[in-house]
Amino acid sequence: MTDHATPREPDVASPCRQQCQLDVSGTHCTGCQRTLAEIAGWSRYSNAEKRAVWARLMTLPVQVVREKRCERCGAAFGCGAVDGGCWCNELPQVLPLSIDGSDCLCPGCLKAHMAAEYRKRGMMPPPELEQP
Repeated sequence: MTDHATPREPDVASPCRQQCQLDVSGTHCTGCQRTLAEIAGWSRYSNAEKRAVWARLMTLPVQVVREKRCERCGAAFGCGAVDGGCWCNELPQVLPLSIDGSDCLCPGCLKAHMAAEYRKRGMMPPPELEQP
């Protein structure tokens, strides 16, 4: 007999950034912005429920970053965060933005990382994240 089992869909990645701390109200983690209910339920959530959490998180404002050296490739780049007009604010939001708690990526590395984060969650990256 041949085994015709359907391959299991990979789990959707957790938004946890390993920077866990409750906000003042005690209802959200300031690291990943999930509610306590979302954090507690994550391991039991279906992939559809996990994608719904990600969809909510991606609508939240991006935290301001001020570093001007890419944590991935080491390239220097300009950041307008001080003026409130950083180029990264024009990109779709994906959490976590940093890699392993690092601070900032150059435009090319950030777009590649964000596209990978979309794919990890089973979603197609938007056209603005496509590399030339």
